[in-house]
Amino acid sequence: MSLISAQNLTIVLNGQTVLKNVNFSINRGEIVTIVGPNGSGKSSLLRALIGALTPASGTVTRADNLRIGYVPQKLQIDATLPLTVRGFLNLPHRQPRTVVENALKKAGVGDLAKRQMVDLSGGQFQRVLLARALLNAPDILILDEATQGLDQPGAAAFYRQIDDVRREMGCAVLMVSHDLHVVMAASDRVVCLNGHVCCEGTPEIVADAPEYRALFGTGTQGAFALYRHEHTHSHDHDPDHDHDHTHCDGAH
Repeated sequence: MSLISAQNLTIVLNGQTVLKNVNFSINRGEIVTIVGPNGSGKSSLLRALIGALTPASGTVTRADNLRIGYVPQKLQIDATLPLTVRGFLNLPHRQPRTVVENALKKAGVGDLAKRQMVDLSGGQFQRVLLARALLNAPDILILDEATQGLDQPGAAAFYRQIDDVRREMGCAVLMVSHDLHVVMAASDRVVCLNGHVCCEGTPEIVADAPEYRALFGTGTQGAFALYRHEHTHSHDHDPDHDHDHTHCDGAH
């Protein structure tokens, strides 16, 4: 059974239809990325999947007792507030010391517990947010533009950390991102949104799809292919999910 699935999901905000008849599912262990231009409904889909937004029609089904870890786009912390990384992870409820240490280690920042939050670099800050999302050992990790503000090497390193987390914890990962080359190379499956699902499948298939190229231009392919070539990893075959499944819908 899927961890989260949506059937014929339609979302209306302020009288405007932002998503229409979207079907979506994600299974344990998968890394799925949602891409699309601004205003294409990416964040609205995430919010509907986690239950923060009520669809106008269609259904969202979540597995029983599903644990969700969420990494936001950004978080503002008052620069005058004396708050260590450990203190931040203990808000609003104190966590066992070992849980905090393990989460920081999994996020690749095991040595930062005593550092002040305001002294962290952008990349370190995002990894601490990742650690916070890992505190409850999530079944699915959801990241909404989590690398915004990081340069491409920083974003690539962050996504490699996400892949390590997925392998170690066996959780699913659902990401929304603008880092097309980097994030697509890190994904098992890509869903291209523009008010509806206009294309989905493996990264290679989507990068070649006319719908994707119409939205993002053909120039994205060269850099994507270059990064893909350098970033090699193997996936254990999951008989329950066929990664070669692809669907492209040219209707706009």
